[in-house]
Amino acid sequence: MGKFGSLIAAAAIGVMAGTTAFAQDVTLRFQHFISPKGAVPAYFMAPWAEKIQNDSGGRIEVQLYPAMQLGGAPPALFDQIRDNVIDGGWTIPGYTPGRFPGTEVFELPFIGSNNAEATSRAAYEFYEKYLGDEFSDVKILAVHVHGPGAIHTKGVEIDSVDDFAGLKLRAPTRLASQILEKLGATPVGMPVPQLPEAISKGVVDGGVIPFEIVPPLKIHELATSHTIVGGDRALYNTVFIWAMNQSAYDRLPDDLKAVIDANSGPEAAAWAGRAMDTGDKPGLEATKKTGNAIHTLSDAEVAKMKELTQPIIDAWIADMTEKGWPAEQMVQDARDLVAKYD
Repeated sequence: MGKFGSLIAAAAIGVMAGTTAFAQDVTLRFQHFISPKGAVPAYFMAPWAEKIQNDSGGRIEVQLYPAMQLGGAPPALFDQIRDNVIDGGWTIPGYTPGRFPGTEVFELPFIGSNNAEATSRAAYEFYEKYLGDEFSDVKILAVHVHGPGAIHTKGVEIDSVDDFAGLKLRAPTRLASQILEKLGATPVGMPVPQLPEAISKGVVDGGVIPFEIVPPLKIHELATSHTIVGGDRALYNTVFIWAMNQSAYDRLPDDLKAVIDANSGPEAAAWAGRAMDTGDKPGLEATKKTGNAIHTLSDAEVAKMKELTQPIIDAWIADMTEKGWPAEQMVQDARDLVAKYD
């Protein structure tokens, strides 16, 4: 009986071990800095999380925490991902100026197209060629951009380059600040969640954001005028990353890593960009319904903008070349990739 009891005990341990090996359920906490009603949370993050759960047979649950619900400020997001404070998240490298210089090529004036999906495909391919070292501390799931940013102002209208003079305008990144300065405005750098209060309190006269984020931030209710830059290239852009903590990824069994991998890369980047394009349409329609003034700058004004902002590109190339980057080739590659996918 003793021997028989030992066999039963061994069998029970084997069953328990098998159950443990099978029950590889994982919960991943992803954080971002805007409302869940934003285009990327609504049209990319939430469907992405659902697809991860479905593709894993329910073994992975991705929990999304909007508006920094897990704590911290938007510029801290990359470090939160890297340091395993969160399992993953969505952030803007440009929120920490100078830290990710290679990404700035897509934030230079008139590099990206007005199609966020196309430019996001270009940005991801560019990342694969040039930016692996910049983001080696995390597991990159997607690199993408937003659609063409517009200028939103309160109490003043921008219908020409001259109208920028003296305006205080919110800018998301170092290069967006340089662009606004070249146009005659005074840039005020801040993460996008701070823009509504800044407009309301008169800290700024307005700012640059794409139309997709206008309704979630209620900018169309605060601003009185909106200016669209004409032409087929965007005045400015912002690079975003959707990333995961490397150790959180490494801890997954191989079959669950495969699920993450299958939902990462160029198609995920395109999906995130497409979400921005999707959100821009209702954002613009909601703005039109307010009766606010909406201007589209003429080709002549856009040509002036290009002339005024070209020194930004020249200076970026010179600075990055001095730092050892193949900057001139990077700019050309970015332009060629945008043209390839546009």
